[in-house]
Amino acid sequence: MRVAIVQLSSTDDLTANLKAAENGILEAVDRGATFVALPENFAFMRREGEPFPCAQEPGGEILCALSDWARQHRIWLLGGTFPEAIPGEPRVYNTSVMFSPDGDEIARYRKIHLFDVTLGSAGEDRYEESKHFAAGDEVVVASTSFGTIGLSVCYDLRFPELYRALVERDARWIVVPSAFARETGRDHWEVLLRARAIECQAFVVAPAQCGRHSADRASHGRSLIIDPWGLVIAQAGDQPCVLVADCREDEVDRVRRSIPALSHRRLPSGTA
Repeated sequence: MRVAIVQLSSTDDLTANLKAAENGILEAVDRGATFVALPENFAFMRREGEPFPCAQEPGGEILCALSDWARQHRIWLLGGTFPEAIPGEPRVYNTSVMFSPDGDEIARYRKIHLFDVTLGSAGEDRYEESKHFAAGDEVVVASTSFGTIGLSVCYDLRFPELYRALVERDARWIVVPSAFARETGRDHWEVLLRARAIECQAFVVAPAQCGRHSADRASHGRSLIIDPWGLVIAQAGDQPCVLVADCREDEVDRVRRSIPALSHRRLPSGTA
């Protein structure tokens, strides 16, 4: 199974972002990928504190583009995330979607954990996602011809109980489209992703944003593809690129047979 990540440095220019994503997908397909993943906010990276002029309703431009790309190139396509409009609500969902090679949407996940944090030694970098986003409340998996994919987004990575729930729903692949902050990315990004791969005994595909998006926003980059043993099998650098790796689907079974930790799990009495 050849998997590709399109690492981007998106801005608030929707048209330019869609073109960059399309070009990345074309390169991935040319390199033989049949599963392609885009990062969080791939189509629109808002400036911190700004609204979403391109919040999508059914049939919106972003969703139509994703469907067309998947169908045209006969690929499984993870549509990173896009701002999903909520009727009667000024906020949006940060939504990730999975498309089949027929161009059909097969799964939709709304980011559960919102990034409300203060970073920097003097607290100069403040993120308040809950001001602009509503939290989702559903654990979501996608059924594909190469196994079940568990969906998550960026800050979800810090909550291992979500990934346990995905594995309990038969996830053999975990996707984590992200725009990880530079401050946390340099110390936490790879460590957390490898931990999720090891504890879930699943492939982890983590497409990331990179570089500076605006005067007040930058992302860590370093997209990763990790095997069920926790080994990094492909890693991007700090620039937009297409990352490709061959993943042996039977590796999940081999690792789970070797160390059957998922079946050994025990909770102490009284633990929820």
